[in-house]
Amino acid sequence: MLRVLITGANRGVGLELARYYARHDWSVIGVCRSASDELADVAEQVVEGVDVTTDSGVARIVEAVKQTDGIDLLINNAGVLQDEELGHIDYDSLRFQMEVNAYAPLRVTEALLPYLREGAKIANITSRMGSMADNDSGGRYGYRASKAALNALGRSLAMDLKPRGIAVAQLHPGYVKTRMVNFGGLITPEESALGLATRIEALNLENTGSFWHSNGEELPW
Repeated sequence: MLRVLITGANRGVGLELARYYARHDWSVIGVCRSASDELADVAEQVVEGVDVTTDSGVARIVEAVKQTDGIDLLINNAGVLQDEELGHIDYDSLRFQMEVNAYAPLRVTEALLPYLREGAKIANITSRMGSMADNDSGGRYGYRASKAALNALGRSLAMDLKPRGIAVAQLHPGYVKTRMVNFGGLITPEESALGLATRIEALNLENTGSFWHSNGEELPW
């Protein structure tokens, strides 16, 4: 059976991805800070109480994966969005967003490398707000910088892991109606999850390292 591990799986896009893969007969490992009944309904294994920015949190994920025969898909979905106002920037907030949105996916990926099966894929859930070329509105300093950093790290992972047959994608979920944006998005989590899963299905060693919108549009760096 194919197995997927999803961080930030207890709600929003992460939960809908868990539901999608469970419906398609994948074994789902859902990683989260706080478990939800909805996740427990679809995941074969729930790893809760995990802070992906810490060594101990990542170790909990590794211990869970050790109980399996490996994973075929890693979805680094956990993320955080905070806002800043120029002239009153909270640099602790910037550092926190960088830890969660950029460094944590790299931490998790590196720790799970020994458990990725042949032909495995990695999907980093990023944002088009991490695009330099697409930024025509400014603001969101911590979020933009952390997602741009995630894009850079993901691109390096794609190059380093290509010889091992592991493909990596940076995927923008769209403007999704989730708690992160006070449910003010344009598409539902279900629509986003379907688009993301479609992009993951199309991911291969020829297009590894690319930056895609869930609707199929290739995004500029």
